[in-house]
Amino acid sequence: MARKIVLVDDDRNILTSVTMALEAEGYIVQTYTDGEKAYNAIQGSSAHLPDLAVLDIKMPRMDGMELLKKLREISPDLPVIFLTSKDEEIDEIVGLKMGADDYMTKPFSQRLLLTRIESLLRRRAARNASKQTNEAKEGAGTSIQEVHRGDLSMDDEKHLCRWKDQAVDLTVTEYLLVKALADRPGHVKSRDQLIDLAYGEHIYVDDRTVDSHIKRLRKKFRKIDTDFSHIETIYGLGYKFKEEL
Repeated sequence: MARKIVLVDDDRNILTSVTMALEAEGYIVQTYTDGEKAYNAIQGSSAHLPDLAVLDIKMPRMDGMELLKKLREISPDLPVIFLTSKDEEIDEIVGLKMGADDYMTKPFSQRLLLTRIESLLRRRAARNASKQTNEAKEGAGTSIQEVHRGDLSMDDEKHLCRWKDQAVDLTVTEYLLVKALADRPGHVKSRDQLIDLAYGEHIYVDDRTVDSHIKRLRKKFRKIDTDFSHIETIYGLGYKFKEEL
């Protein structure tokens, strides 16, 4: 079945060119020139949600960040990529803090956008497959083992992350980053290593994207535990998950 992409941008040239590129790859594309039109259409067809959304940040009537917030209420795990201008670095950071999985600055390579889209869809498909496998195992009475790192527990098959027995709501990218760090506590992982683990090899992602995800992760954990400090920055090297004493 063809996968459906929602593309929202007030630049009709971008809508036309990106739509052509996506359709050439077999995607079904729905385009909108502002966030309000997109939200009303998606909300009205909630039984047939898109597989991924590509959103411009600055649009009339409803901007991309407000649209993202509303879409998360309908589909918490919908993969979202932001499109932003180079002079909107603050918006880039804010956007990722709100839960976007990725962003690209204009002008951008359509081929790179297609690669990023495919990467996000693969990860979502893998997670859904794991969920189905987990449900089948549970139905057969097979127990699922969680991974524990001190107060952290992660269940890949259910895509669940808990800190001190409280659920932490993570996007697919955030979950993969936490898993990559917690897999070997005390070991430093460079930004390049984290990019490869979370996005896949041979996909270019700016270092600032990883930094933004890390800031958002810390914020989410600190909503549960104000003293959370287990994701440490090793300046000049990368990040590590604090090793339990």
